[in-house]
Amino acid sequence: MDVEAQKRAAAARALDFVRPGMRLGLGTGSTAKHFVELLAERVRMGFDIVAVPTSEATRALAEKLGIGLTTLDETPTLDLTVDGADEIGPDLTLIKGGGGALLREKIVAAASAQMVVIADRSKLVEGIGRFPLPIEITPFGAAATRRAVEAVTAGVGCPGPAVLRKAANGHAFVTDGGHWVLDAKLQHIADPPTLAARLAAIPGVMEHGLFIGLTRVAIVGGPHGVQLIERT
Repeated sequence: MDVEAQKRAAAARALDFVRPGMRLGLGTGSTAKHFVELLAERVRMGFDIVAVPTSEATRALAEKLGIGLTTLDETPTLDLTVDGADEIGPDLTLIKGGGGALLREKIVAAASAQMVVIADRSKLVEGIGRFPLPIEITPFGAAATRRAVEAVTAGVGCPGPAVLRKAANGHAFVTDGGHWVLDAKLQHIADPPTLAARLAAIPGVMEHGLFIGLTRVAIVGGPHGVQLIERT
């Protein structure tokens, strides 16, 4: 299977975790898009669910495909979130946020009883950090926040530049929440919990892309089929 076929196979397997009447979180990104499309096929056949999207792009797709939507204000607890990842470590620690939706993705995941991650095999890594770590920040004081981020990453043994993400027009990329994103190029994160705590303590940091302890199952599509990895 090519990569897109691997992603779709993982998304299809995730449907086995969905039951009628569930309140779902819908992720953002290319793999999550496959899940939304496959879920919509079931909805059209009468499958009864309601969903909270993690981005405006996912909202638009779900609405177009006829999936019933709600918000966390209306439905503050969810049964299941299905989302993708940029990296998946052996203990199911994730790096997410390549699509720029990390804050909403983490809020939705934290509101869910369980989170299932879907990905192609290239996202499995022995140690996380090669994918640049997204960090969502307020535009105010961005330069000071960037310096603080670089000081924190160096202090926990993974120094590297934190680069402001740019949009196609050359201006700063703006998230759905009106924030900017720094991509910290760290190569290897030896102590994700410590880094996560120190990043969260920086004024100006809204959220970071380390997802620790939120994922129960990863569904990984590979060239020879689908693999389920459960967190012990």
